[in-house]
Amino acid sequence: MMTNLFSSFDPSTYMLSMNWTSTLIIMILFPSMMWFIPSRMTMMWNIMNKKLHQEFKMFISTNTKGSTMMFISLFSMIMINNFMGLFPYIFTSTSHMSFNLTLALPLWISFMIFGWLKNTIHMFTHLVPKGTPPVLMPFMVCIETISNIIRPGTLAIRLTANMIAGHLLLTLLGNTGTSISSYQLTILIIVQMALITLESAVAIIQSYVFAVLTTLYSSESN
Repeated sequence: MMTNLFSSFDPSTYMLSMNWTSTLIIMILFPSMMWFIPSRMTMMWNIMNKKLHQEFKMFISTNTKGSTMMFISLFSMIMINNFMGLFPYIFTSTSHMSFNLTLALPLWISFMIFGWLKNTIHMFTHLVPKGTPPVLMPFMVCIETISNIIRPGTLAIRLTANMIAGHLLLTLLGNTGTSISSYQLTILIIVQMALITLESAVAIIQSYVFAVLTTLYSSESN
């Protein structure tokens, strides 16, 4: 039971660890002519990128050209991997801390290095919020330092927990399908369809939250 329950989260297989290829397998599903001939899919994708560009531009304090493309690419990559995990027998890469930390940690380190080297005074002001009494300043520095250090961990844990929770619930309900009546099976199918719809929304929301929080962290270092 436990092996079947957590088999979709196992990054290794019997002979060769090929599960991580699900991160890039989405490129195979797109027809090659999609990149040359405009279609409804490309038009929808361009509209979504424009909306995301306008949204991320409000969070970034600087007007550096092309700075939002990094966060749009991050959003797209996480969203595609989240959706790939909804297909049966496909490894969910975003349900692993190793994958999510690989995304969050280098970005956070680069923001910190840039901020402390280029805007040292500005970074020090973030350690003490405005209006803090002098007696509480040492405590606020410790609290803000700890909250700043754990940011990549919170980003990775949030995405991992949300991906695992929904998939485990779908697996637990799916394993009961062989031992229930036909009437209960009909109800189970309806519930599973509702959960898949919910997981589709969670896949978009969590990728958006990850990208927005990364954008906010980058704006604090400028």
